[in-house]
Amino acid sequence: MLFPTTILATTILAGPVAAQQTSVQLDQLSVEGTAPPAAGSGSGANLSGGDGGDGGTAATSGGGGGPSGITGYTARVATAATKTNTPLIEAPQSVSVVTREQLNDRNVQTFADSVAYIPGAATARSGFDPRFDQVFIRGFDVLTNQGIYRDGLRVIGSGFAYPKTEPYGLEAVTILRGPASGLYGLGSPGGILDATSKRPVFVPFGEVQFQAGSFDRFQGAFDVGGPLEGTDGTMAYRLTGLRREAGTFIGLGTNDDQFNIAPAFTWKPSADTTFTFLSEFQITNVPATTFFYNDPGFRATNYYMGDPRFAGLDQTQYRVGYAFEHKFSPDLIFRQNFRHYGLFLSAKYVDITTINPERTVGTRDNGYQRNGLVQQTLDNQLEGHFYTGPVAHTVVGGIDYARYSLTTRFGSFYGDSAAVPDLNLLTRNYGQQFIATPVLGDSARQTQDQVGVYLQDQAKFGDFILTVNGRYDQVFQDSFATPSSTVSRQDNTAFTGRVGLGYVLAPGLIPYASYATTFTPQVGLDRSGQAFKPATGDQIEAGVKVLIPGTNIQAAFAGFDIVQSSILRTDPNNILFQASTGAVRSTGFEAEATANLAPGTNLTIAYTHVDIRFLDSTAATGESINGNRVSGIPGDTYASFLTYAFPPASPLRGLQIGGGIRHIGTSYADDLNTVRNATATLYDALVAYDFAALDPRYKGFRAQLNGYNIFDRTYQTCSFGFCNRNQPATVIGSLIYRW
Repeated sequence: MLFPTTILATTILAGPVAAQQTSVQLDQLSVEGTAPPAAGSGSGANLSGGDGGDGGTAATSGGGGGPSGITGYTARVATAATKTNTPLIEAPQSVSVVTREQLNDRNVQTFADSVAYIPGAATARSGFDPRFDQVFIRGFDVLTNQGIYRDGLRVIGSGFAYPKTEPYGLEAVTILRGPASGLYGLGSPGGILDATSKRPVFVPFGEVQFQAGSFDRFQGAFDVGGPLEGTDGTMAYRLTGLRREAGTFIGLGTNDDQFNIAPAFTWKPSADTTFTFLSEFQITNVPATTFFYNDPGFRATNYYMGDPRFAGLDQTQYRVGYAFEHKFSPDLIFRQNFRHYGLFLSAKYVDITTINPERTVGTRDNGYQRNGLVQQTLDNQLEGHFYTGPVAHTVVGGIDYARYSLTTRFGSFYGDSAAVPDLNLLTRNYGQQFIATPVLGDSARQTQDQVGVYLQDQAKFGDFILTVNGRYDQVFQDSFATPSSTVSRQDNTAFTGRVGLGYVLAPGLIPYASYATTFTPQVGLDRSGQAFKPATGDQIEAGVKVLIPGTNIQAAFAGFDIVQSSILRTDPNNILFQASTGAVRSTGFEAEATANLAPGTNLTIAYTHVDIRFLDSTAATGESINGNRVSGIPGDTYASFLTYAFPPASPLRGLQIGGGIRHIGTSYADDLNTVRNATATLYDALVAYDFAALDPRYKGFRAQLNGYNIFDRTYQTCSFGFCNRNQPATVIGSLIYRW
């Protein structure tokens, strides 16, 4: 789906069809676009009764093209679980899709917030923190475990340097829960988040919007594109951009500023060949620290640890890449996806280290670092469809390569009151004293190369759907203290895979079970000078997926059991070192339902129970924490969001209202499990009006008001023994024009 809120695909291609002209309703503007062949148009027959097509909404077919078959908040087909256009109901793992319409209705401002209404995902473990796109799935960190993807390719980060994703530039976000190493290589056992970029379409369109909101937030954005004149319908472009100037609830001159521009271009010389160029340039300025000084007893005070005289995380990033696809025949398809990322970061921060007993003076130190990160990712795929007797096969195999290089320099004044003056807590004289900039130390550099070979077969026979994949990876890591001095070299190899079996009990009803494995290399040396062995994990998952025939109502239920072994924990024999001996186990179940009930009327419901505990692990103090719960991960979460658009015959036509509830259950504040975080229930709201209901001349004009945490629930989140404050009530108003 390629337009914002209330964009509806009026045709859903049910079953194998040839390429055809398809009418698509775009915010009450009917245009004509060329639909690619439906998923499953080769020999792999559709057994489940689900949508085999893409509704004319897919930018490309599988291998990074993103979800398709979209109506409102529902999607029928996604590529993340299999790298092929597979109906969600047939994938033997839990998969959720956040569509563009949902992103628009909720006016999502950060990539982490895009999954706030998805089961299995937790985003507030570190409280308010605009620095990183940090998400936990089934209790595991997706960001640091390299589980974030863009257009099917891994987004690599390390240390302090992680590329950020602007949600306005996305068509959808797909969440695959559970290990995905059998197709993607190293990564988080919790799953992956795959962001699909907005891509050109061969239909003229445009959007401009202006937003203003709490904490001096002002933002303008545009999204325009269509076919290029004089190219006979073979070329199309898209240009998306955003500029934001905003403060934060912290005040004290803290910013949440961003500039983003994303040109894209598609060349389609024939129905069988597509080349899409994707690029982006982004500048971000946010606080380098979002923390508040903690008092004993797990309480975040009102003393902000930063200082506007020495603050700010300035990050410049860019990406260029392409997605190429050629169909030798309907049953043999080659794809190649490539991307180059560059990131440059400068961060200055101040910390309050101690407060005197009279609570009049805060002693401080500071830090300054500069990071440079470059990465390249390449994925070559070959997909084939064929029969062996009564068995229909969809096979995909490929070779991919990923490389990154990170350079870091750091400096600090610790315990130097002349360089970092104390803070007067009575006057709170933030920004009134000069703070010296530390001299940067020698550079440290880290590189990683990964090469993987994978093969997958989706076999359908009778009412059974069997998915089997396997992958062999080689990972080479080098760490340098200076550009010419090698500190350590680590080489790892791993074989991972997945096997899943589903059975079509009835059209739109498929129970399934699967087993999958994962691995994650870990940089560093133990007390014996030996390189850490990779963390490994496996998952057993079973569930049932439901798609009510003839409707856009779907649901899924799943139970899971994940064990990750050889994770880094404090070495009990020498607490100055770490050892790759710990383990964690995450068990639980999820329930999800998504429905498009009418144009502009959607519902999503998500419930998660997760119990993640340490196995064979010790705390930093050396005491055992076996059986303790991992801190900061809520045991139970519930989220639902409902929108209602009054029908054309109603006196309130043009009005859309909506609201959401997010319940965050209790969790432990520290890994010793001594104190619990309180539960929190947050409420969001939506009111919007399309002015075409007043007069057709106003077609395309829309006003929208979004409220987040509207009852201003004040709460903190503690994990690893440190507590963070969360965002208070926030309101954003939008004026939008679409054509």
